[in-house]
Amino acid sequence: MEFDFSLLLLALPLVFVLGWLASRLDLRQLRMENRQAPKAYFKGLNFLLNEQQDQAIDAFIEAVQNDPDTSELHFALGNLFRRRGEYERAVRVHQHLLSRGDLVADDRHRAQHALALDYLKAGLLDRAEDALLKLEGTRFEAQARLALLANYERSRDWGHAAGVAEKLEAAGQGSFAGRLAHYLCEQAAALLVAQKPDEAATLLQQAIAKAPQSPRPRMDLAALQRRQSHHQLACTTLAEAMHLAPAATPLIAPLLADAAIAAESIGPVLALLKTCYEQTPSIDVLDAIVTLEAAKGDAALSARQWYARHLEKEPSLVAAAKWIAGEKLEHEQFHPQVQRALDHAVKPLTRYRCAACGFEAKRHFWQCPGCQAWDSYPARRVEEL
Repeated sequence: MEFDFSLLLLALPLVFVLGWLASRLDLRQLRMENRQAPKAYFKGLNFLLNEQQDQAIDAFIEAVQNDPDTSELHFALGNLFRRRGEYERAVRVHQHLLSRGDLVADDRHRAQHALALDYLKAGLLDRAEDALLKLEGTRFEAQARLALLANYERSRDWGHAAGVAEKLEAAGQGSFAGRLAHYLCEQAAALLVAQKPDEAATLLQQAIAKAPQSPRPRMDLAALQRRQSHHQLACTTLAEAMHLAPAATPLIAPLLADAAIAAESIGPVLALLKTCYEQTPSIDVLDAIVTLEAAKGDAALSARQWYARHLEKEPSLVAAAKWIAGEKLEHEQFHPQVQRALDHAVKPLTRYRCAACGFEAKRHFWQCPGCQAWDSYPARRVEEL
């Protein structure tokens, strides 16, 4: 039986028409999808710019449903969830990205970094640590190490924090000598609580070697020396700290005055503090001088004279309140009420203020309780800033 070529000629136009119709249908569907996805995306972007986060999230969810393979939409959605505090939903979005087998390596690392941030914000420090450690060797390595450092500091894991800080310093991310010295001081404090003063002293000496200009290691070492009744040695240590870190003199002066009284070495320390005060007047240094003068006798007269001299140098309400406390007023019966009012007024002026976030505290902190920054508290009180 011979093949009828006429049937083939009739079939060719039919196949061509069917192919053309199929291509038109595919193009039409593709155009519809392309219109829907950008429309939802730009709608979400508009809501985001207008700070309408609820509507923006709804729009991005719609865009993701229309185009589930678009990783950028997932990242945008995850970041929005994290900003709103919906950490569980943010984690699910980024875990979904990581579960995709077609994700390129850079996007996978980006999703891993985003997931680590979700865990950090949620306070899941163990999971955050695991997620951050997986970013070693990626372009997010430096950011991951900084986050890991903050994580270890937050959990007071000073040993691991020191290891990360050393890696950052070796990678050229800046000097971490001061921070490493703080870590050693924190470890030394824990050893003192555990009744291991010799080991604590060793760590403090390491901290001094690591950051010679940092006042804290010598101040902590002097406190340890005083606990061991080595008062003269404590005076020497504190005097060295004042010489190497003159900006910290207001913090060191009261400690030095107490150590000098205990060591019965008032004269040399008093002369040193007077010299420091003449160079840079400070209420804390002045109080230390008054304390030492009181130990020598004639305290009331000396205190009034010193506070009056300070008022000639600086318009200090704190000094005025201290001066008037020892004065006899014309209407002495009202003195207690006046003194209480002055003491209440000067309280905010005697606080310390973080230079990074403005957090105020009654005592000086080496690490700000508010923003966790190190060495952000000036040694001077609010009135003297």
